[in-house]
Amino acid sequence: MSISAVDTRNPSRSSGTLRSPIPGFRLALGYTLFWLGLIVLIPLAGVFFKAATLGPAEIWRIVSSERVIAALELSFGTALLAAALNAVFGLLIAWVFVRYEFPGKRLFDAAIDLPFALPTAVAGIALTALYAGNGWIGSWLEPLGVKVAYAPLGIVVALTFIGLPFVVRTVEPVLRDAEQELEEAAASLGATRRQTITRVILPSILPALLTGFALAFARGVGEYGSVIFIAGNIPFVSEIAPLLIVIRLEEFNYAGATTVAATMLVISFAMLLAINALQSWSNRHRSRRPAAAVIKES
Repeated sequence: MSISAVDTRNPSRSSGTLRSPIPGFRLALGYTLFWLGLIVLIPLAGVFFKAATLGPAEIWRIVSSERVIAALELSFGTALLAAALNAVFGLLIAWVFVRYEFPGKRLFDAAIDLPFALPTAVAGIALTALYAGNGWIGSWLEPLGVKVAYAPLGIVVALTFIGLPFVVRTVEPVLRDAEQELEEAAASLGATRRQTITRVILPSILPALLTGFALAFARGVGEYGSVIFIAGNIPFVSEIAPLLIVIRLEEFNYAGATTVAATMLVISFAMLLAINALQSWSNRHRSRRPAAAVIKES
């Protein structure tokens, strides 16, 4: 029986064979692809196959209709605006939780996760009760001409509520692990607080912030339960695309519903792909700039 020679510099490499350094890699990869296909890829493929039964002309007629375009614009526009608001205020909240100690910090920190545990329908009812014309907040806003409930602004409020934890919980661990020595070095070299934030802190947390933004945006695009109560569901005004899909299903127009759903999937995937590309560019740009260079520039 012959024994193959083993490279002493790389024990995983023998004569004629190359072993993976990760035990069970092929088995784990197989289970991963199987589960991903079963849970994600096959259902999504079913949506496209069902929509394809209509033919290109009918698909274009449905997608280009005024009601569908208005619903898609409202869904993606409000989701983008809510995600942008969460990116700003979620960063501020994460900064306060990481850098400061104050009474009731644990209580407020637990409250951030409340939208994760709270049923979305309950959140929608609570927000509607607050921002309606006779609600605690709405009764003060409507006399000023600010209508929140049963208007697109109410959708932004609901999506901001359910998307905030994604940004906070994504940025918080990165801020906690950030090197505060770089901030102190930048300050000792004469950098102002604004220069330290824009040239030292923000570049280091930008990938995490973009990730939180993408998660909040993705959650907002498909949100249904918390929106239908506060939106008012008026066609061409406050009707979101997920609600339009449900309406088509209730009309037993399954092909039309899957056509709108497939359109949302394509647009969402394209926007998330662009966000991921921007995140990758940010990571490469940050890795090419040494910490010393950043401090000197500030």
